[in-house]
Amino acid sequence: MANIEMLMPGMGESIFECTVLKWLIEEGQKVDVDDMVIEVATDKIDTEIGSTYKGKILKFLVKEGDIAVIGKPFCIIETDQLPNEAILQESDTETIQELETGINGIQERLELPKASSKFYSPLVLNIAKEEKISLPELDKIKGSGLEGRVTKDDILAYLKNKPTFELNKEEFVGGEDTIIEMDRMRMMISERMVQSRRISPHVASFVETDMTAIVKWREQIKEEFYDKTGEKITYTPILVEAVVKAIKSYPMINIQVDVPRIIKKGAINVGVAVALPDGNLIVPVIHHADQYDLVGLTRKINDLAKRARNNQLKPDELTGGTYTISNIGTFGNIAGTPIILQPQVAIMAFGVIQKKPAVIETPEGDFIGIRQKMIISHSYDHRVVDGSLGGLFVKQVSDNLEQFDTNRTLF
Repeated sequence: MANIEMLMPGMGESIFECTVLKWLIEEGQKVDVDDMVIEVATDKIDTEIGSTYKGKILKFLVKEGDIAVIGKPFCIIETDQLPNEAILQESDTETIQELETGINGIQERLELPKASSKFYSPLVLNIAKEEKISLPELDKIKGSGLEGRVTKDDILAYLKNKPTFELNKEEFVGGEDTIIEMDRMRMMISERMVQSRRISPHVASFVETDMTAIVKWREQIKEEFYDKTGEKITYTPILVEAVVKAIKSYPMINIQVDVPRIIKKGAINVGVAVALPDGNLIVPVIHHADQYDLVGLTRKINDLAKRARNNQLKPDELTGGTYTISNIGTFGNIAGTPIILQPQVAIMAFGVIQKKPAVIETPEGDFIGIRQKMIISHSYDHRVVDGSLGGLFVKQVSDNLEQFDTNRTLF
């Protein structure tokens, strides 16, 4: 028998740590391979981690509420697996070193002094930077995490109780008001949205699109589509297809910014915003969206949306997006100006499809007819996307929709 340290597995690019939500087992309990042992949360998803060995859990190395570092031990298990299967290999050591280098790089970019001997997570350092908390002041905050580490909750509690100028002490709560504490996901969404607005100067362009042909086609095909595929076809896969085609025409919209560099992404990975039952929003990603036909996109989107609402997404299904869309028409919204999901440089919102009177041009002359119209909103990062590119791209998406092939063969 050997005592082995189980390491926290990777959870997607740019994720170096997670928060321990709860242990799903007890110390001394026997587990099998892939038995779920711990539930953790990143800034993207809550997920359960399975055991990589069969044996008995001897000791927890992290407590509920602690910050756990990717690639670092989180518990010790007693197992009879071969030692060479369990001992930390050189390649594992290199992986951990790379992760630590990434964390150090984030700390350097946050431009905080390195005089402290304490370890601070990238999230804590980022909050400290945004709130202008100096390193000496940060060192004075009492941490509740592992080995006294300062967690996000610790620094937020400190900020909540920190004395402010009298001007900011206005009382907002009245006798008839109800205080609702933000849940963890809402806090993260809040931080992400504020951060994105600070990073990217947002500009928006709008186009009104004629969806009449698509609406008629979908009505005609939806029953046969369901009979042959078992899937309900919504407008979302059609919208994703139009966006993918436009990205191929304007690949410089499919970029990321790492100042002073622009990174042109090789893959087209489209994120699709999904509203959750609790009112929060999550963005699963269709990796290599250009490799799917319309039936494939329908299957993929329906699957991701269903599992998103049931909290069954895998961490890598929420990472790697290069462009994002949001179908706000499902809420009856005409148009909107969505906030860019960093480090992407653009996001598109599709409004509700409405019947409107419109001028129709024919060889015999113009006349007024009833058409199905939709407004497309395109928000983009004006640091790297000029008005011409931002405007041409949304117009190309509109053209792709208006030129939709209603005679295509699906099956």
